[in-house]
Amino acid sequence: MIGRMTFERVCILGVGLLGGSLALALRNVVTDCRVVGYGHRQSTLDTALSRDVIHESSTDPAEAVRDADLVVLCTPVGTFSDLIHRIGPALRADAIVTDVGSTKRSIVVASKALPSPGLFVGSHPMAGSEKRGVEYADGNLFQSANCVLTPTAETDATALERVDTMWRSIGMRTLRMTPEEHDARVATASHVPHAVAAALMLLQDEGSLAIAGKGLADTTRIAAGDAGLWRDIFLDNGDNLTAGLEQMKSRIDRLLGYVRDNDAAAVANWLNEASDRRAEFACRLKP
Repeated sequence: MIGRMTFERVCILGVGLLGGSLALALRNVVTDCRVVGYGHRQSTLDTALSRDVIHESSTDPAEAVRDADLVVLCTPVGTFSDLIHRIGPALRADAIVTDVGSTKRSIVVASKALPSPGLFVGSHPMAGSEKRGVEYADGNLFQSANCVLTPTAETDATALERVDTMWRSIGMRTLRMTPEEHDARVATASHVPHAVAAALMLLQDEGSLAIAGKGLADTTRIAAGDAGLWRDIFLDNGDNLTAGLEQMKSRIDRLLGYVRDNDAAAVANWLNEASDRRAEFACRLKP
């Protein structure tokens, strides 16, 4: 049974697609929760307010987190360290801090600058879109998706359980792993696919795009994502991304060898193995 989300004042730092969707999701399930949004552009905050995504807003992160019992970092991972230093002096002594970042080792290091590092709980909701901005915020974005929590030995047990309950209250399935394991696994499951989708688009010329259909569109959808955001992710998880791309290259090289040898059976086996794995994965995605 899912426990009740007990936070009364939540501050979301970065009211874009993910931050805005989280705000809507929380407002859908907890009517007495006050949601405050921070953004560095007033126009973004005005849009969030006009769409009833948030209750209050501020362009000052320290002001935004004041009196919040939960703070969620929803900006690009490259900004986390600076934000933590800016909000630290303004945090309540009992405020819990979490995030939605795609990498975890660096934020764990940055969180040591918080007044109470043990009240930081690393989170990565595996949900999103190639679209950008609060205009595309969707309160159902997190339904039936996975959220990885990355506690360390210093993580406060009560804070961990409260953050876990928050994610489950908006429809997510939670699991836990170390920051190191998370960054290694997410490189294969998310970062390498994004790099490959981008490479596929860079492979195309005008002639190939003129005849391309839904297959290319489906395969490369995520290549439309925010370049700055993904640059930060690629560089922050560079060692694991490099290892994942090397593994990807080895599988392409294997196929190249089969094709050069005109080995029909080997090509079929390579494709069948991938098809079977894809079918298994599709079953796991079902609610």
